[in-house]
Amino acid sequence: MKTEEKHVFYRATNTYSTLNALSGQTQNVWMAFHGLGFLSRYFLTHFKTLMPEENYLIAPQAPSKYYQKKDFRYVGASWLTKENTLKETENVLRYVDAVYTKEGPFPSKKLIFFGFSQGVSVCLRWIVSRKIKPDLLILYAGGIPKELEPSDCAFLSGVPVKMVYGDQDQFFTLDRLEQEKIRAEELFGKATLKRLLFPGKHELKGEVIKQLLSE
Repeated sequence: MKTEEKHVFYRATNTYSTLNALSGQTQNVWMAFHGLGFLSRYFLTHFKTLMPEENYLIAPQAPSKYYQKKDFRYVGASWLTKENTLKETENVLRYVDAVYTKEGPFPSKKLIFFGFSQGVSVCLRWIVSRKIKPDLLILYAGGIPKELEPSDCAFLSGVPVKMVYGDQDQFFTLDRLEQEKIRAEELFGKATLKRLLFPGKHELKGEVIKQLLSE
């Protein structure tokens, strides 16, 4: 007997998390995409080093949840896998659209897009496909999607891009770091690209996040 894989369309509900309050004092609005294994509410704890009055953070939640260990205590989440990636990407991007529409617009605020690890690829795919231009783009310990071309990112001309990695990151060899730098220069240009290394592994550090606003 032959199996056949089919598709069905349905509506779904997902959560997202925010940190601090959006007010007249808010200067920066962040769209922050977590990495593999995070839940958005815990991911945002790493941003508490930022001035709460000046920074409002929105963290979309990856839809695919799973238990991280065999004791079934800790839940993590994943944005995408190699299974049905194109269709799943469409679903994820539509979900991010819904979050952005519900929270926005953000007149007179500085818009910062931030991706950590797996969240880098989701962040980039979303802004490139929707042609949303931020005031600052931060790519933290993640890889640039292979399918992106310079023409896809031309609308980002002039946007400061900061690439951040730990100098002991177990997922990024020196060769891969150099490859990512070359790719970033091709996509975003050298003039607005800055690469920062911090002492540490594949990890989020609140003090590093705070430093990114001052450099």
